[in-house]
Formats: sequence, structure tokens, C-alpha cells
Amino acid sequence: MIHRSRAATPTALQLAAAGALLAGVLALLVVTVGVGALRVLAAVAVAVVAGALVARAARRAGAITLGAAGAVTLARGVLVMGAVTLVGRVEASAVLVGLAVVALALDAVDGPVARRTGTASALGARLDVEFDAFLLVVLCVHVALTGGDWWVLAVGLLRYAFVAAGRVLPWLRGELPVRRSAKVVAAVQGVVLIVAAADVLPPVVERVAIAVALAALVWSFGVSVVWLWRGARRPVR
Repeated sequence: MIHRSRAATPTALQLAAAGALLAGVLALLVVTVGVGALRVLAAVAVAVVAGALVARAARRAGAITLGAAGAVTLARGVLVMGAVTLVGRVEASAVLVGLAVVALALDAVDGPVARRTGTASALGARLDVEFDAFLLVVLCVHVALTGGDWWVLAVGLLRYAFVAAGRVLPWLRGELPVRRSAKVVAAVQGVVLIVAAADVLPPVVERVAIAVALAALVWSFGVSVVWLWRGARRPVR
């Protein structure tokens, strides 16, 4: 019992620091962009749920702390929560894009930090993926609301559909090899959606770019599904 208490404290402090950072970001958005109370409450509600899930994941993994890389990942999460308050507001698209760009840039930081500090872990990798996925959802919803193309949501929801399918088909929950192509495709989704959210391209070009990115994502998931299916059919030696 004492061990659990000690193990939970550093992670709890990191989450508390992330909460304080979020409070500062939200206050800044209220002052500069005029974010309303309902949007702030929505972001806080999402952040509370995310924080609870992170704490539970850390507890289940027996992690004493999320480490320096985890702190970077949490900072990325704070920026994404800030972006939540701006979804659907055309006049605030520039600010939303700014938050998303910084969050995406930090995605290239937490991995190297984890490796240099020797704190790379399955938990850290999972948190990284989850915040990436949620950022895509936020961008997709914003693009759909401001542009009216609801099919764009498929980009953000495809991963969650894959995870949901894994609950029905256990073989989809197998371990996947690290593929550089998968990382490239994932990065392309973020870049394309950020450009679409910035509304700097002609509508037709924007739709084509998103469609190509979606096709690449479907292909990437297809490769993963085929690999897992073949692995499930492979006889155990």
C-alpha cells in the first residue's frame, strides 16, 4: 500500500502541473479569443477524463512517473485541450492551427527525450499515440464544421474503429511491428488537416489532399490488418 502511494505521487504531480498549464492556456484563450464558458467547461471535462485515463494507465503499468518525455506528452495534450475550445470557430482558426502546429512539433520531441533519458516505455508510446489520435479528431471536427465535408471525420475515427474492431476480433489486438511507412502516413494526416484548418488552399485542392491522406491511412491500416491476420493464422511452434 505504501509502495502504491509513493508510486502514484510523481505521476499525480505531473498531472497537476498539466492541469495548471491548462488553466493558464484557457485563461489566455478567454482573454485573447473570447472563448465562452461552455467551451471552457467542455475542454475541462475532456481534460478530466483524459487525466483519469492517464492515471489509470500509469497505475496499471506500475509506472512511478511518466518521466520527462511524459511531461512533454502531457504538454501536447494541454495544447490539444486548448484547441478543443476553438473547434468550429472560423474566426479562431489561426489560433487553433497555431496550437495544433506546436502540438505536432512536440511530437518529434518526446520520443528523443525518452530515448536519451532511458525512459522509453510502452506506456509512454501509448500516451503519445492517444494524444496524436485525439488531435486528429479535433482537427477533423473543426474542418468538417467549417467546411461542411463530414466525410473528413473518417480520418480521425478510423483508428478508433480499428480499436473497436479489436474488441470483437481478438487477433486484431496483436502486437504490430514498427513500420516507418505507418509513422509517415500518420504525420501526413496531421499536416494535411492543419493545412485544411488554416483554409489556405482552394476548396477543391483541400478536398483532394484530404482524400489522398485518407486513402493512405486506409492503406496503412489495411497493411496492419493483413499482417495481424497472417500472424493469427500462423501455427504456434
